[in-house]
Amino acid sequence: MRIFDPHIHMTSRTTDDYERMAAAGVRALVEPAFWLGQPRTSVASFTDYFDSLVGWEPFRAGQFGIRHHATIALNPKEANDPRCAGVLDVLPRYLEKDGVVAVGEIGYDSMTAEEDHAFAAQLALAIEHELPALVHTPHRDKARGTERTIKVVAESGIEPGRVVVDHLNEVTVAAVKDSGSWAGFSIYPDTKMSPPRMVEILKQFGTERVLVNSAADWGKSDPLLTRETADLMLASGFSDDDVDLVFWRNPVAFYGQSGKLDLDDIAPGASFEGNSILRGGS
Repeated sequence: MRIFDPHIHMTSRTTDDYERMAAAGVRALVEPAFWLGQPRTSVASFTDYFDSLVGWEPFRAGQFGIRHHATIALNPKEANDPRCAGVLDVLPRYLEKDGVVAVGEIGYDSMTAEEDHAFAAQLALAIEHELPALVHTPHRDKARGTERTIKVVAESGIEPGRVVVDHLNEVTVAAVKDSGSWAGFSIYPDTKMSPPRMVEILKQFGTERVLVNSAADWGKSDPLLTRETADLMLASGFSDDDVDLVFWRNPVAFYGQSGKLDLDDIAPGASFEGNSILRGGS
């Protein structure tokens, strides 16, 4: 089995996580720029972070045979801080770098006027730089936030098929699929999606134009929940080809629109018995 995690924040994870991910079959990933948990107070703090996403993290991942890519953006939460407004001005130079395969995470946190401005401006950058866009939907009032997201994407003029609307659930998936955008789901304990719920959504809505990620970060999260979901798909009657579509070919198709995916010479997926590797057990 080969796995491409299309949304994971490895800056917040350890080298042990990289080792476990490689053993579980993860061969490629995309790390979106996001809120680190501590407010940043200057543009320079963002550029230091962006530099690590395109330099240090690919090196760390490469030590375990994992191909690392990034998305770059001013995240919705910090778009509300006037000290961060200048980040929009430095984004173009990062969007041209190798390994940067989308603009993201963009979208909504609290659905403010400042977020509206940053969202629209960064969709325009995605069009200008011929990149896909990764859109974050709010944790609060998700249905209204998703509806507003679909409207802003339509108004921007970007091709819907170049947009993934992420962190969806049972309530929001249909509207996103109907809009023509890709549907993203985060398998994340307690606050987002679980493997059983994800499998039921795949049964109802199908495996096309779907990205399933772990979104593992500094919170209570697990970078191996992609593998757990893939195993549950197989146990629930999905075929090996279905699993390969969801966990490899779909992310390759979406981020491949950037023209900057680097997947040459990737080793085949790992195979193992039982769950000892997944959970670190003996």
